[in-house]
Amino acid sequence: MNALRHILAPTDMSAPARLASERAARLAREHGARLTLLQVLPPGPLDELRQWLGSGTGSALAQALLADAWRELDELALQLQAEGPVAIATRTECAAVLASVQQAGEAVDADLVVLGARGAGVLRRLMLGTTAERLLRRTTRPLLVVRQPAQGPYRRALLALDFSPWSAAVLAAARKVAPKARWVLCTAYQVPFEDKLRFAGVDESAFALYRQQARQQATQQLHALAAGAGLQPGQWDAALVEGDAALRLLDEERARDCDLVVLGKHGQSAAEDLLLGSVTKHVLAEGTADVLMATRPAAGRIPID
Repeated sequence: MNALRHILAPTDMSAPARLASERAARLAREHGARLTLLQVLPPGPLDELRQWLGSGTGSALAQALLADAWRELDELALQLQAEGPVAIATRTECAAVLASVQQAGEAVDADLVVLGARGAGVLRRLMLGTTAERLLRRTTRPLLVVRQPAQGPYRRALLALDFSPWSAAVLAAARKVAPKARWVLCTAYQVPFEDKLRFAGVDESAFALYRQQARQQATQQLHALAAGAGLQPGQWDAALVEGDAALRLLDEERARDCDLVVLGKHGQSAAEDLLLGSVTKHVLAEGTADVLMATRPAAGRIPID
């Protein structure tokens, strides 16, 4: 299993972003990876300062704000290094947030981008609404959304599966982030077109047979995936759930005390793609565990979408 080499952690210095930075630093220590802390100041407010106060005073104040941001980021790096040895680089930029995160990821060839679940300023806008969706569509890098304090390596990780061709690659990428976790391989199944079949008069015994067949197929696929990934019996559990994927995933997360949920966006069809997109939004909004978002490989990497 290859280790992570470089981790990017955008921050706005808020408390949620601090949790993400601490998790990123812990992962960097575990893997011997390099960590880059990125703070982005959007240019709009600084331009407004220059307009309100004039080019001279406004520019001086803008430079002071940038210098203060550099100082805060360097202090954060020192605090993280005091918790344990880790190689940290810092970047402070005045630019559009989305573009800066993407460009920084490319510049350092980040294996993982780590964000807080909520921010106080630009990262709040990054993680909520259309900006977040644009980031998730565009980036080609795994994205870890952190909710919980980094008290240790991930203990129990739930991987939501749709058995698309790249599911094994997503699992391999996720195991980099949680190499010591016990895995819960989870898939939701249901009878296709159940409402229409009921309307057509299909009896309950037929539904029972369909459910049994769907469960057996899902069980075989789970065991085949685990075996192909080299997971031993004591390293994983199967979770086969029937019904709404988003609700059942959250039930499993809580019931099994998972501290990490791994999701992919792309399914086997356009309909599944839309479904899993809604699942991602629901888990991000309602779950309590950290969330790693990954999708099918592109150009040798497991991208996040």
